Amino acid sequence: MMDVETTGNVASFDPDLLQLPEVSPLALKENPHIAEGLYEQWLSFPETSRVVKTLLDDAKAGGSLSVLGTSSSANASTINTLPSMFPAGSAPPLSPRSTSGSPRFMKRSGAGPSSLSSPLKVVSDRASEAIPQFYFQNGRPPPTELKEQCIARIDQLFLSHMDGLQVQEFKSLTRDICKLPSFFSNTLFRKIDVNCTGIVTRDQFVDYWINGNMMTLDIASQIFSILKQQDRKYLTQDDLKPVLRELLATHPGLEFLQSTPEFQDRYAETVIYRIFYYVNRSGNGHLTLRELKRGNLIAALQHADEEEDINKVLRYFSYEHFYVIYCKFWELDTDHDFLIDRENLIRYGNHALTYRIVDRIFSQVPRKFTSKVEGKMGYEDFVYFMLSEEDKSSEPSLEYWFRCIDLDGNGVLTPNEMQFFYEEQLHRMECMAQEPVLFEDILCQMVDMVGPEKETHFTLRDLKGCKLSGNVFNILFNLNKFMAFETRDPFLIRQEREEPTLTEWDRFAHREYIRLSMEEDGEDASNGSAEVWDESLEAPF
Repeated sequence: MMDVETTGNVASFDPDLLQLPEVSPLALKENPHIAEGLYEQWLSFPETSRVVKTLLDDAKAGGSLSVLGTSSSANASTINTLPSMFPAGSAPPLSPRSTSGSPRFMKRSGAGPSSLSSPLKVVSDRASEAIPQFYFQNGRPPPTELKEQCIARIDQLFLSHMDGLQVQEFKSLTRDICKLPSFFSNTLFRKIDVNCTGIVTRDQFVDYWINGNMMTLDIASQIFSILKQQDRKYLTQDDLKPVLRELLATHPGLEFLQSTPEFQDRYAETVIYRIFYYVNRSGNGHLTLRELKRGNLIAALQHADEEEDINKVLRYFSYEHFYVIYCKFWELDTDHDFLIDRENLIRYGNHALTYRIVDRIFSQVPRKFTSKVEGKMGYEDFVYFMLSEEDKSSEPSLEYWFRCIDLDGNGVLTPNEMQFFYEEQLHRMECMAQEPVLFEDILCQMVDMVGPEKETHFTLRDLKGCKLSGNVFNILFNLNKFMAFETRDPFLIRQEREEPTLTEWDRFAHREYIRLSMEEDGEDASNGSAEVWDESLEAPF
């Protein structure tokens, strides 16, 4: 007997397929010429010709190809009547072997798949297990027990307000049920009260928060969903303004600003600019959910809600930080048109910056201006500049200054590009009668400081991987900070080690706030009274 295996080459022959009870398979493998001879002899029999012709006719007609082990009984009986290779009784005995794991035994007994069928098509007899749903387009539904507990608490809060809650009564629901910062109360209220009735009923809240699966989302996704417009997949600066207005109206640390609404607006703008500077890493003004989750804004919002002293919330919300930024801008904006030109900015930091770097800033290479006035920088542009200048350890700052120095925009800083900016620094040192440091020496110092992958140039990745990379930019265009780095104050170094959580910006803002407040106190004392001053001439603080 034999199994016929259909292949692309009809003439191919495998001795394993020549299954003869009278002949040992080992003998056929060791003597393939014998097997080929037997195979040719078998093909010469008339019975074999009839079987082969029948199989070919079935194949041409589109019928199934019947072979031993999967054939019908009729074809099987035909094949079994084929004559033996040896006379009766003269066949050598087969060697004893176990048939439990034999592929041949499995083929003959029908225990395995057909030789003509793919093993991938084998269907298990076991009932297929149901795969639980793992994706929910509108969020995962809450577990039944959690849902019931939440509804019970909601019912308790609405028990004394059967007609619904007004906006001033909604804060407890925002804080206790939704676990959101309390200054999100008005925004959440208006999100649910789509018809602007001024009332949110129990059923409306349950439908939005529980049936809408909001309660099972993480807090970043909840805040993102509450703030964003319905037809958008991102947040804009305008989306944050209602939250800042409520923060200003309710936070005890900002209560003193309620008598000066114009500075409330400036504070809110500054906070939003700072948020987008650090969190909106794409820099396109569209804050995505991914960016929100990767940033530290959620933690800052929660901190602002828990802390009564707003100045302790260093991330984004500190009033002292706003005070420093706004006063710096006010000092430079001599005509108070809320715009700054080149000559104004060159005075920043006691003329610390070079003309070449200021020209690059006003060429809008690091960031496009929002002022819409040719040759003028607006307040938002100044906030981005100042945060970049005073904290060169942050990634947004490194990217800002990298674009300034990268003259050809090819993504690497070459020695020629760095020398172009350092030449003005060298000239300024000579004018100030200081010992000049040659660029070749400075370049070696910067390479040792950064440790780039290739010493021929710096990449942004090189700079982000080095804690001292901000000093590279100070060397190139900020003479004051360059000299301070060369003569490092041991007191400042010890202070940085004692307060490792504070950023360069935090330390700068703290020092500047003390200086500005002392100057203001001195001016008040010289005027004889804090009540007497000319707001048209002095800074507004």
